[in-house]
Amino acid sequence: MTDTLSENGALCLSMLRETDRDRYLACLLSPEDKRGALASLYAFNAEIARVRDVVREPLPGEIRLQWWRDLLEGGAAGDTGGNPLAAGLLETIDRYRLPRQTLVAMTEARIFDLYDDAMPDQNALEGYSGETASALIQLAGLVLSPEDATQSADAAGHAGVGQSIAGLLMLLPIHNRRRQIYVPLDILSATGLDRDGFLAGEDKLRISAAIEAFSGLGLEHLQRARHAGPIAKPLFPAFLPVSLAEHILKRARKLGASALFGGLQQPQWRRQISMMKATLLRRF
Repeated sequence: MTDTLSENGALCLSMLRETDRDRYLACLLSPEDKRGALASLYAFNAEIARVRDVVREPLPGEIRLQWWRDLLEGGAAGDTGGNPLAAGLLETIDRYRLPRQTLVAMTEARIFDLYDDAMPDQNALEGYSGETASALIQLAGLVLSPEDATQSADAAGHAGVGQSIAGLLMLLPIHNRRRQIYVPLDILSATGLDRDGFLAGEDKLRISAAIEAFSGLGLEHLQRARHAGPIAKPLFPAFLPVSLAEHILKRARKLGASALFGGLQQPQWRRQISMMKATLLRRF
């Protein structure tokens, strides 16, 4: 690893500690020589995932995402000067021959976050999750062990969907305040709700049923990921953040409509223990 990549990787790891503490810990539990590269991927993911949080209107958000697309596609606007995250990401892409189009698709998927359109159905949700969480697992796998990553693409796909649903459940209070909804409309329809009915938060029984179905979909994908075959030891750190998803999904299923007010995430110390246990047992 070059001195430049080491420096940028260290800066990315420092950023990640503030923006995504769980993936920061996953980096620390990964091989030392891969931490900088993983941190650049995870910090990039955190950066594009938080665009909605730092803009007031969709257009400035689209401009931010366009900058990253330009960077990845080699456009004139993609200048890394003074941006260690951008520099570290490009170095990781080049060093590990990562598919740029996968990262471009990840950026484009985040445009959905900028608007208040409802998630139309489960297929759309799985596509969104596949281009974000699943793609991130696959990219991390290519950094850790490219030979093994190709054998575990199916597991990464399902694991990412389960992890994505867990993350969306944790964000329910924020999304509701914004009038955003990621619970697919076909799930809402099956429980007798529509977009406005869910966001109103008054029909606790039906909202609980919708959250239970949404959580169940996440648990189903986790099970499919686990049954997709064993994960090679060098590849397993890419799946470490997924080890936190099951607790969230089961907790949401238990809380039902109360999940609209939060309370799904374990304390940091418990999450750390869960990830260290997953590392030892190699089970997510």
